[in-house]
Amino acid sequence: MPSIDVCFSPELLHLYDLKGKAVVAVDILRATSTMVTAFAHGATDIIPVMKLEECQAYAEKGCLIAAERDGIKAEGFDLGNSPFAYMDGNVKGRTIAITTTNGTRAIHLSMEADEIIVGAFLNLQAVVEHLKELQLDVLVVCAGWKGKFNLEDTLYAGALAERLQDDFAFENDATLASLHLYQTAKNDLVSFLRQSSHVRRLENLEIHKDIEFCLQHDTYDVLPVWKNDKLVDLAVKELKS
Repeated sequence: MPSIDVCFSPELLHLYDLKGKAVVAVDILRATSTMVTAFAHGATDIIPVMKLEECQAYAEKGCLIAAERDGIKAEGFDLGNSPFAYMDGNVKGRTIAITTTNGTRAIHLSMEADEIIVGAFLNLQAVVEHLKELQLDVLVVCAGWKGKFNLEDTLYAGALAERLQDDFAFENDATLASLHLYQTAKNDLVSFLRQSSHVRRLENLEIHKDIEFCLQHDTYDVLPVWKNDKLVDLAVKELKS
């Protein structure tokens, strides 16, 4: 039986051997939720990058460029990190280069894994089904906030563990803790997270609707996976094949 484990911060990744594993990279508020939304609204592929300057250079290649720092859209970019900015048809058929404070870093630090999947509550069941098909050991990599633990990514890890618990062994107590937190919170995630640091940070920026949207379950049948130095929607590729 394969296992599921949880890494609470990218700063802890040095403790894990990623080879032979599937990583689920998650930044619920808001990077991975936004990437899932972009694919659901027709983006062709997404290139996550670490630095603003690197992201800006992709504009010359015809890409849309998106950037967020400290919860705010960076100046001079086409898009920020709100999923609602990706819903008006502007991303359909386009490649997006994106850099965010936490989420894109979590993806890049997971490159030794056999598979990197972008997870969000929005595509939770699609991720579950893919992991069951892969039958690899799973590590959920929580993006956290600037290297520190956060609650919303851990709750996602718990939601994933709940749906996989009959088919995957729990590697250690991090998975069990995530599951218990999620089961405590799942009837009202918005209220449970209201006092969390990142929700308070975003609410100070008046991004209430983003928070509620990103906590919805199973909104999209989208499966962003790292292939050939970019993210593609594997669900679309499987439909075409």
